Order: sequence, then structure tokens, then C-alpha cells
Amino acid sequence: MKALILAAGRGTRVRPLTDTLPKPMIPIINKPVMEFLVEHLKRFGVQQIMVNTSYLAPQIENHFGDGSRFGVQMAYSFEGREHDGQLLDEPLGSAGAIRKIHDHSGFFDETFVVLCGDAIIDLDLNEMLHFHRKKKALATLALREVPQEEVSNYGVVVQDEAGRVTEFQEKPARHEARSRMINTGIYIFEPEILQYIPAAGPYDIGSQLFPQLARQGGLYACLQSTPWQWLDIGRIPDFHAVTMQALRGEIEHFRLPGREIRPGVWAGLNVKADLDHCHIVPPVYLGGSCEIQPGSTLVGPVMVGAGAVVESGAVLKHSVVMDYTRVGAQAYFDQKIVGSRYCADADGTVLDERVTDTAWLFTDSRSRIDERNPDQQDIIQLLAQAST
Repeated sequence: MKALILAAGRGTRVRPLTDTLPKPMIPIINKPVMEFLVEHLKRFGVQQIMVNTSYLAPQIENHFGDGSRFGVQMAYSFEGREHDGQLLDEPLGSAGAIRKIHDHSGFFDETFVVLCGDAIIDLDLNEMLHFHRKKKALATLALREVPQEEVSNYGVVVQDEAGRVTEFQEKPARHEARSRMINTGIYIFEPEILQYIPAAGPYDIGSQLFPQLARQGGLYACLQSTPWQWLDIGRIPDFHAVTMQALRGEIEHFRLPGREIRPGVWAGLNVKADLDHCHIVPPVYLGGSCEIQPGSTLVGPVMVGAGAVVESGAVLKHSVVMDYTRVGAQAYFDQKIVGSRYCADADGTVLDERVTDTAWLFTDSRSRIDERNPDQQDIIQLLAQAST
């Protein structure tokens, strides 16, 4: 099979991570999400991979190049235009991306797989392909069952006993969902699918193509016979949860990089950390050139990014510190994602340093440390008293 990875979206639900990164480049312990997908496709013998790009496209294209360092062939279909030296993103939708690539070269001339670029999976593609061919389907999607309270985040699938999809609801309200089976963004298509996609303009798989196919009876849904991992990175809480899983060693085919300097504590190069004078509870990952000052506390799972600084007295629990972030001496972060300009709770609530007086708690580790003002000093003293 050939493959298409969908990587053109802005990832608005993952802001502020996607303010500077395209969603497929969000790192899970330094490894972009899309890299997991490329490796997974290679494991199943997929050698030719197209990627549609738009928002911050050069970051994706420069990282993966022609795919040779991953043992595959890769090329890109940019959706947008150049204006006054800037690239303007104009995504065509997931189905529109297929049509644009095929109209360019006739690339989709055999059965092909399409994956959303914001999830880590270990789906058995061979089993899904066998189901697809047995049903003689025009299109097959991979199913997962989710709790009722989560259905509104996904495309909900209703199917008959033969596996044929009879209805497709795109992100319905919880009380309107007719099933707890959801679309995972993993599809197998026959080339004939192109006749259902308009030749111009944006067109979406979930909200436009699939409802049309469901009405005509050409869409099937495959539920795997054995459990499989599907880690969606569609929202801030997802990013936090998946990073915690990676630190606990719960992601298939992934091992923490660097070296294990103590049981359960992994570090990259050039780390400055006096662990004998810190309170460390594994699992913990310390990125290259970070600094963990004496007197700090890290209760895992915790990741500290490259070039970050955790000051003496700071407490991190079950948290992610992004690259080049300074965590202040009186900071106490539990279940947080801390960046140089923001702090996000695991539930998705975001505090922006640019509009709040919080630089003394978190800021860019490369910036000059200004003397704290009297109000900040008063707050620090109150926090110190409360902790004694």
C-alpha cells in the first residue's frame, strides 16, 4: 500500500503548543508525533508516503526530508500560497488533499491508507486490510469505543451487523450520539474514491465524504480483534496524558532517549544536576543541557526539556517542562505543562505569561533574570511561610 499522512491543520485545540509548531511536530519526549506514524507504516511495509502540509509546512518538510533516514520515500503536497515572502496556509480539507495529490501525478493508483498526523498508533494494518478486501469495500475506517462523555470530540459511527456504516455523525452533542464507536482517523481507500471528491475547493472526509458514502453503502468500519493503542494528541489534556504514558514506558516501540543515570532517571547530554541534593521520584527525564538546581523536587512522571532550568526550591509533580523554560524557585506545579510563556493545566486551562505577572514563576531560561518587584517578593515570602 501507499500512504497519506494528513498534516495540514492548525491544531487550534492544542494551543499554545501549536502557536509555534504544526500539530504533527508536537514532541513526545523529543520525538514528533508524526515520526511515530512514519515508523509504524514502515513496520507494515509501506514505503511510499505522501504528506499534505499547510500551516508551518517547512518545519515538517525540513524534519522528514525525502524520508530516506527513516527507510521510506516521502514527498509533500503544500496547500497554500506565497505572499510578500510569507507562506499563507490554505488547507483543502482531508479529502481535498487526496484529490490534489492524485490530480498532480495519479499517485493513488492502488489501495492506500490515510492517517491523521496527530496520533500514535499500533493498529494491525494487515488485519484492517484483510477486512477491507473481504468486504470489497470502497472505504474502511478503523473503529474505537469511547465513554459516552467523550463522543462529542470525535466522529461517531453507526453500523449494521455486516460492518457497513449506516450513519456518520461528526462530533455530535453527547445526547445526540447514536453510538460510542468513533472514527480514529485511520482509513483504507480504493482509488475509485476519487470520483466522490470534488476537483476543486476544500472537502472533508469526516463531515462530507463519509456521510455521502454511508448513504450509498460503500463505507465499512473495522473493529480490531485484539486491543490496540491509539493515543490521540488532539487537545492539551491529550498531550499531557500521552507524555505521562511515555515516561511510564507505556507506549509500544518507544524507549526513553539518553542514558539512565539512576534507576528511573534518564538524561540527555550535558545535564547539570546534583541529584544527591534534590528530591527525585522516578520516572524522570532530563533533556540535554538542562539544569536542576539543588533543593528542587521532581516527583514523576516528570519531563524537563532541553535547556530548561529548575531553580532551587521549585516543585514539579506529574508535569512537563518544555524546552528553554525557567521554573522559578517558589513554583509548585502539579499536573501542568509549563512553557517559557505559558502554563497549561492538564485539563486544558492556560495561563499566559504575556498577559499576567508570572515571569517569576515561569519564563524563558535564555532571558535575563530581573530583580523581582516588592509585590512578587511579598508573594514569595508568603509561599515560603506556607511551605514550612
